[in-house]
Amino acid sequence: MLWLRVLFRGPLRALPYALAEGRAYGTRFRPTIMTTEQLLAFCAFAVITLVTPGPNNMMILTSGLNYGFVRTLPHLAGIAFGFALMVFLTGAGLHTVFVRFPVIHTLLKYVGAAYLLWLAWHLARSGPMDDERRGRERPMGFLGAAAFQWVNPKAWVMAVGAISTYLPNASHLPDVALLAVIYGMLGAPCIGLWAGFGVAMRRVLTDARSVRIFNGVAAALLVASLYPILVE
Repeated sequence: MLWLRVLFRGPLRALPYALAEGRAYGTRFRPTIMTTEQLLAFCAFAVITLVTPGPNNMMILTSGLNYGFVRTLPHLAGIAFGFALMVFLTGAGLHTVFVRFPVIHTLLKYVGAAYLLWLAWHLARSGPMDDERRGRERPMGFLGAAAFQWVNPKAWVMAVGAISTYLPNASHLPDVALLAVIYGMLGAPCIGLWAGFGVAMRRVLTDARSVRIFNGVAAALLVASLYPILVE
């Protein structure tokens, strides 16, 4: 299929040349071409982009408040895995699909925005959870959180920005895999901070009115996180 050929054409063509270059200089194929300084800079970039408010963080925050930390762990793991996979596939060649067919990127952006607006509306209307409702309803699971990354506008901006900034050629697969693994490893603790904050808020939000106000503010922040993405 066309999109598969576009996806793998660049990496597959680049690999023989990289191997040939290593043989020409009498060295083994290097597992990475990034310097230590570049890796440290990327780690700082990853932490900043992961910790700053966004759709994932707002959803994890409210999940921690409503369901507790343990029940939020599958959601958290799904985000870390799903985004790491997105980064790898983007660096492996998926970004070329968007270059050739920009309408796909635009479509994903607005579908994701519509879904986030629906989530914000649902969150703003939700009230406090009693023990019965908390046991009956389920938080977002691993697969749902991983799949959500593909319609998360901020996730696309982060993935494309990381690859274009730190791997502009995006053809050296070991480095692409390294960036993806770093994002996956840093994603869990960075986003987990928001889940912990949501759990801590349960001690403060002790009445129905305060919970509704909190949910309304979280919904507004969820909508606000779309602004810099949709006006780019």
